[in-house]
Amino acid sequence: MIAATAIAVSVFVAFQVASELMDRELRSTAEDQLRADSRFLAVDAERAGLARVPLPPYSGSGRLVRVILPDGSTRTPAGQPALPPVSEHAGRVAQGGPADLMESNDIEDEGYLIYTLRAGDGAVQVARVADDSAINQFGFGMLLIGLLCAGGGALVGRTVARTGLAPVDRLTAAAVRVAQTRDLDAAIPDEGGGEIRRLIQSINDMLAALRDSRQAQQLLAEDAAHELRTPLTSLRLNIELLIRLDRRGTLDSGLPAQSRTRLLKDLGAQVAELSTLAAELTDLARGDVSDENTDLLDLADVVVAAATRARSRVPDIEIALDVTSVWVSGRPAALQRAVLNLIDNAGKWSPADQPVQVRLRAEGASAVLEVDDAGPGIDAVDVPRVFDRFYRADSARAMPGSGLGLSIVRRVVDAHGGRATVARSARGGALLRVDLPAAALPAPIGRRAAGEDTAVR
Repeated sequence: MIAATAIAVSVFVAFQVASELMDRELRSTAEDQLRADSRFLAVDAERAGLARVPLPPYSGSGRLVRVILPDGSTRTPAGQPALPPVSEHAGRVAQGGPADLMESNDIEDEGYLIYTLRAGDGAVQVARVADDSAINQFGFGMLLIGLLCAGGGALVGRTVARTGLAPVDRLTAAAVRVAQTRDLDAAIPDEGGGEIRRLIQSINDMLAALRDSRQAQQLLAEDAAHELRTPLTSLRLNIELLIRLDRRGTLDSGLPAQSRTRLLKDLGAQVAELSTLAAELTDLARGDVSDENTDLLDLADVVVAAATRARSRVPDIEIALDVTSVWVSGRPAALQRAVLNLIDNAGKWSPADQPVQVRLRAEGASAVLEVDDAGPGIDAVDVPRVFDRFYRADSARAMPGSGLGLSIVRRVVDAHGGRATVARSARGGALLRVDLPAAALPAPIGRRAAGEDTAVR
């Protein structure tokens, strides 16, 4: 419809312009011919006199002539159709006014183009019927051409539109199929060109991302079920033992106080492990680090707050802080959770008489955080998988934990444009290092004094 309308408008405008130009050209030619004929008649009239100039009988076509005598009367050839009455302006030409006059006059359905030229004491007039047949024929031809062009344009536009939008139709059908069947494995054929091709490629990329997301969710559910099975089984067995003894009435006699205390501690530890695992699974399943806004913050404050929380959770942990104010752009709660996980991980391995060393400094354009423990360290074979989800080295199977803490650390660090690595510390344990992009310092801030908020025991 747009193509047909555009062609029709174009043809109409072209017709109007061409008709105007053609009408002007035909009128100019007719006026030139009338002037030439008038001059010949005026010469004859001046030679023979207006009253005696010969006027041949009208032949039935061609020009029309009339002689205006000094008294205002007129002479016309025999058999010639009547011309419109002499106009007031033409009368002035005959009475010695203007030398000539070109005018048009309409009588009923006919129009005349009349040229008046002064001759002697009067004037001569040459006229011709205004013939619009050429313009009308031209307009009819243009109308037919316009209709044909508009119809052809509509067909061509429809064909081009359907051909160009065919990939969109197939794309729509594929999207509907995916929505109905939930089948994300069906890729859309890469066809078409330009914007259509880029759209198809973008949707295929989106489907691939959705497939990866769904696979990640499935893996998370499977891993979570596997990790939850062990503490739940242990918790269920211990509770069933207590219930069985209680039903028999032998809870006090069948289970010594020392064993009962140990069993209750195990139950508390298993519940705590389940709570920690549930919290870490919740954080990991979010798909994003957090909904909190990104702020300009002092990473030293985050580290100190994380160390304080670690001490409140595990009173026996000893933490030595050596931090310098380094400003970063990030999400404070997510960063604090990552630092807390690093400290918790180091606290599980560091001996009781050896503190967990936490160091923060600026290094070039980066904020460098190091968490150092004096434990047995990480075997070389386990280093590449330390930050994998649910991964636990063979030596860590007997230790509490879910294998999610360091995975969350890497996800938080990656979301902040940083990098998390692991190495062996100078004390023989593990050295976990985090590099984050540093931000411009709002104001100079000095090194924190050891013994105040840089040491937490």
